[in-house]
Amino acid sequence: MSGQKLAFNTIRLYRAAASTMAALALVCATRAVGQDMSGSTCRPTLAISDVHFTEMQPPTLSRTWSAVVSVDAAHCAAKATGTFEIVLVREKETAPDLAFRERFAWRTPSVKVQVDFAADEAVQSYRIDNVTACDCGG
Repeated sequence: MSGQKLAFNTIRLYRAAASTMAALALVCATRAVGQDMSGSTCRPTLAISDVHFTEMQPPTLSRTWSAVVSVDAAHCAAKATGTFEIVLVREKETAPDLAFRERFAWRTPSVKVQVDFAADEAVQSYRIDNVTACDCGG
């Protein structure tokens, strides 16, 4: 008899857990749809192009990495602006690779960005991260 009671409680526990999971999924889905449908926040699409790395510049022998970041803010309100970060991985001849972030402001249609490097440094990779949301356009 105790085996039957244990089996009954286990089934009941699984049903309760499944109901709770279903309720949480419904709440999350409702919130996500509600945010998209309400038009309260949007996010622009940013893309990096025209990447260039200068030759060493006297007298410091520094080099400059530059790029153009195009901004598609079609879903944003007019004249929207915000911030974004570029995550760069720096290679150095005498040190391990180092990932770091530089923050910039975005605005349509594009922005030019640049980061200075020492003579013995180079850019291994880069990507966009942490783009701030904007008010949606009407």
